[in-house]
Order: sequence, then structure tokens, then C-alpha cells
Amino acid sequence: MSSFDHLQHLWRSAIATLAPSTAPPPNHFFTPQDIGRLHDQDGANCASIDAQTWDDLLLPSFEDKLAPDASIFGRQVLHRRLRAGVDDAACSAQRTRLQGLIADPAHLAALHAQLRMLRHADVDVTALLFSETPPVTPWWSSWLWLLPVLLLVSVAALVTLPLGWMLTLAALAPLMALQIRYHQEIEGWTATIRSLGALLATVGLLGKGGGALTEPFVAARAAAARLHVRLDRPFALRMIPGGRQYADWFAAGNIAHYFRTARIVFGQRAFLRECYLACANLEADVALARHLSAMPRWCWAERGGARELLLEDGVHPLMAQPTPLSLSLQERGAFVSGQNASGKSTFLRMVGLNLLAARAFGFCYATRARLPAVPVRASMQNEDSLLGGESLYMAELRRARELLEAAGQPAGVCLIDEVFRGTNHLESVSAAAAVLEQLSRHDLVLVSSHNLVLAPLLQAGFDAICIDTTSGRPVLQKGVLRNPNGIALLAREGFGPQIEGRAAEVARWLSGHLLEPVTGAPTAQQA
Repeated sequence: MSSFDHLQHLWRSAIATLAPSTAPPPNHFFTPQDIGRLHDQDGANCASIDAQTWDDLLLPSFEDKLAPDASIFGRQVLHRRLRAGVDDAACSAQRTRLQGLIADPAHLAALHAQLRMLRHADVDVTALLFSETPPVTPWWSSWLWLLPVLLLVSVAALVTLPLGWMLTLAALAPLMALQIRYHQEIEGWTATIRSLGALLATVGLLGKGGGALTEPFVAARAAAARLHVRLDRPFALRMIPGGRQYADWFAAGNIAHYFRTARIVFGQRAFLRECYLACANLEADVALARHLSAMPRWCWAERGGARELLLEDGVHPLMAQPTPLSLSLQERGAFVSGQNASGKSTFLRMVGLNLLAARAFGFCYATRARLPAVPVRASMQNEDSLLGGESLYMAELRRARELLEAAGQPAGVCLIDEVFRGTNHLESVSAAAAVLEQLSRHDLVLVSSHNLVLAPLLQAGFDAICIDTTSGRPVLQKGVLRNPNGIALLAREGFGPQIEGRAAEVARWLSGHLLEPVTGAPTAQQA
């Protein structure tokens, strides 16, 4: 290769390092802790969704559906909005932004393309920008330039002195020791700088203008470009093949760069926070607008009172072919019954997810909705723990105690599936009635159960709703299930007519004694 060709190659390499990458952005893996770290920076929030509710309502899967190709920045903002909710003013402003994006598909596509640069970020930087303290800069860091000088002197001594090699080893020893000592910190910091570089490059792309949503980036574009250059290694060093490696090993260049850029980052942290929040919020809005544009059924939700719940043709967005169901509650909770596999759990999850989507994003998956912007608390997947030494009933009691402690602080909606399965029928009904009556005094409660005798015990504060599947599709009806299919399933699963007949005989006897209200039976009003 001629000298001219070599210079052309170096020039093209230089241009490539400065230009935005056109390669498809990678799909980096981030843990739930990484995604939740921005929300965690806000500290305790009484309206925040607790961990069990988050898992019970399958919200990690919902987050993946909302933003399948968003960066860690956008996902963190979506997580914070979904977990803590937004107030009325913020919700109204968000709705205006989303309406504008949905109405202009070309602009939405352009923003999505510009925000792809954020996906090159491979580490979370929220702790760095919001809470971490600067690393302590050692006193000797300003004297690192002496090490390569001593190395050169030792090399000269190696030629002129018989024992010059000892001086060379003495000069190399501190260089090697520094690389060993700071190797892990520098590796992590290099990834952090790479993520900050993706953030600053995105600000530069968005700063070219093109709409009201990008106005904040126009003023920040020049400052972001300057900071991006300051955080990179020297241009001349990047143009020399192998220059960075030589500088690191023989001049501690990476260590000097680490301390220098750490001072810059923490000195510019307020500006970087502004860039992070601007990019992350815009990416979250773009992700939501793209999501809604692809959804066949959704509506803007009206905000109702704390004990008011209206869903017309509500569906669950994670289901491929959901059946729309409508629900209307006013002041009173709901006791939900239905045959096995009729969809009681899915129904409760559908209600819970729509409540949270309306609270956080202002929309839900229905044709019309009027929902309260209140905390949602769920108890749906309690299990026994062999390692934790906790039985199913103890797990249910622990969760019930947590719900009672949170009830009314502030008032919310409780979703409880198959309450108290882990003990005998009599004690299950007794405990469930007592807990549900107390919960319903403070929160709007929706509970499903196969213990149908609960319906008359809770009739003072709960509407009875049955999921009927006789037509082949679930339909909500008023009242309590009259034809359970648990015994019919015995025959279908091959238990034989003798077992099925005896089970049916016992069921008829129990139904006659327990299903209908008994004179003198204690109700919530009498408690």
C-alpha cells in the first residue's frame, strides 16, 4: 500500500469514528434491576406498584410488548411511569404528545430512526447520573506523564549500561501494577463512556430540528458535541494503528483517561442528566405511539373516582385473540365466579393492566373506559416455598396482611384470585370473608373464588359476577355460578362413573346446606 493510500485509509477511519453508526443497533440484555433503577432513584412512593403485584399482573411481559426495540433509556422511563403512575397534568401533556405523534406517521418514523443510536448503550448510567459520588483521584495521577519518560530513559540505559535492563524492569513495574489494579474499573468505565457517547450522539441527531418535540435538543446540540469530543481519546492517537494499546501499556494512557473523563463527567453531570431525561422521555413517547398505532383496540381513558370502574369491551393486550368483556362497578366490589378454565384469572389481570395503563399512559385496551388513577395491589400467584419454609396458607396470610396494611394508604384497587386456597374449606371461607370485608372498607376489591358460599356472605359490599362459557366464549353475567364443572372434569379425565356419581351426590348435599343464605348467617353489615 502506498503512502497516499495509507493516508486515505486513515482519513476514512477518522470520518467513520465521528459519523453516526449505520449498523443495526445490538440487542443488549438488561436485568429487571437495571430497568427499574431510574424508578428506584425516586425513593419510596406510596402509589408505586409493589413487587408481587408487578409479577402477578405479568407486567414484565407487558413492558416488552410496549417497547420491543427501545433502548435501556426509554425502557427505564416507561418502567417508572408504569410503576408509579403520573399525575393528571403530566397525563394530559403525554396524551397531547402521543396524539401528535400518531397523527404524523412520517415524523414518528423519523424520530424512531434517530433514537436507534441509543440502543448502542450497553450499560445503565442512571446511578452515575443521579446518585453516585465521584471517584477519588489519587495524588499521583497528575504525575503519570513521568512513567513513559522514565521508560524511555531506562531503554537508553539498556543500550549504554551493563545492568540497564534492571532500570527497564523498574520502569515497567509500576505501569504493569497500575494496569492490574485498575483493569476492572477501566473496563466498566469504558462501557459507561460508550453509553454516554450514544446519548450525546443522539442529542446531536435530534438537535438538527424538525418538530416541537425536538426543540430542547437544538440548544443542547453544540454542547453535546463538545462534550462528546472531550470524553473520547485524542484524535491523533485513534488514527495511529495500535496507538491506543501502546499508549495504555507504556504510558498508562487508559488510566489517565479514566481519571480525566471522570472529572469531566461529574462536572457535567447536570447537563448529562438533562440529556438523559430528554432522550429517554422522547423515546418512551415514540415507543407508546408506535405501540398504539399497531393495536386494534384501545381508547383514551377518562379518570373517575377512587371507587368507580367502567370498562366497555376491555381486552388483555398480551392475548392473541382476546374476548372483549365489559365491567361497571360503583362503590361496590365484585365477587367473580366461573367454571374451571373460564378465565377468571385472566379477567382480573385484564382489569388490573388496564387500570395501570390508564394511570400511567392515559389509554387502555377497550372501546370506552372510566377508571380511577389509584394504586393497584394484587394477590394472585401465592405459592408455598420449600426453601423458605413457608406453606401456601402462610404465604397467603402474609400477602393478606400486606394488603390490609396498605389498604386506604392511599385508597386503591385490590385484585385477589382464589383467596385462601391453602386451608380447609370452612376456615378458608371464614378467613376470606373477614379479610375481604375489612379490605372493602378502604379499597375497591375484585376477588375470584371457587368457594361460592362466599357470595352471600359478601353480598353487602360486593356485586356477584359470573363468567359464563356455555356459548364457547366467556361472557360476564350478574349472579353466582350455578353449574360448576369440577365434577364433570372427573369423568373427562377418566376417573370413572362411580367416583363421579359419589362426588355429585356429596356436592348436591353441600350445595343445599351452604350455597343459599342461611338464616342468621353473619354478613358484613352485622360484623
